[in-house]
Amino acid sequence: MHELGIATNIIETIASQAGRFGGGRPAKVGLRIGDLSGVDRDALDFCFQALVSDSELAPLELEIERIPHRRRCEPCGREFEVDVNRFDASCPACGNLHTDSVTGYELEIAYVEVEDR
Repeated sequence: MHELGIATNIIETIASQAGRFGGGRPAKVGLRIGDLSGVDRDALDFCFQALVSDSELAPLELEIERIPHRRRCEPCGREFEVDVNRFDASCPACGNLHTDSVTGYELEIAYVEVEDR
């Protein structure tokens, strides 16, 4: 389960940046996770909660934003969302198969909310 490693890295990153919070306590961390990232959001949330509950960062909250898989058609320029359960990369406007991924592979810390002590 690589979600445990990801959760560990998130917590270590927040802890290592604690000096940048001006004496405040990190209260919430927001992640952006793409549909094609290979990360199980529920498993990541479970691992994160288990790890943070026994740390100096408790009760740090985790908020996960799902980023859908979107593609852009090279010939016509249209962007469109792709159903990950029915992967069809053809452009719904012109039917062309020459499309490129725009979003869906993200795995990033988007923000950290800090509370004053």
